[in-house]
Amino acid sequence: MLGDGAAALLLRRDVTLQRLFSTFPDGAPGRGLLLLRISIGLPLICWGVADLHTSSTILPDLVAAAAGVLVIAGLGTPLAGALIAVVEAGLAFSPGPVRHVEEWVYLLLAALSASLGMLGPGAWSLDARLYGRKVFTIGDRYGGRPER
Repeated sequence: MLGDGAAALLLRRDVTLQRLFSTFPDGAPGRGLLLLRISIGLPLICWGVADLHTSSTILPDLVAAAAGVLVIAGLGTPLAGALIAVVEAGLAFSPGPVRHVEEWVYLLLAALSASLGMLGPGAWSLDARLYGRKVFTIGDRYGGRPER
């Protein structure tokens, strides 16, 4: 049995068509999201590049480094954050040699990436430049500029 609020949400079609980003905060929240993106991206880039020389498989290391670059640049942030969170959580719970320190680092990166995926990239990102707030000036019917 649905309540009135749930039934009203089911009847509104625009609820399901919301964009990937709700806002692009500027100021202190925007700087905080930039710091969050850097703190997620730098370890991914460092580990990806460092493991290129020692690992026999190159593809996962290149993907990690590329994901770090995308997150720092703020391009495709919700998608990249969600994918990084899933991969890091998988690495934390995968069987293998006992690495107590790395398990917690993987879990921390998974939590930070999931948070970034839910919060969005912030105003200082490529996503904000590509899909952010736009100003539309609407003129009169005949193509003139609006009066001020």
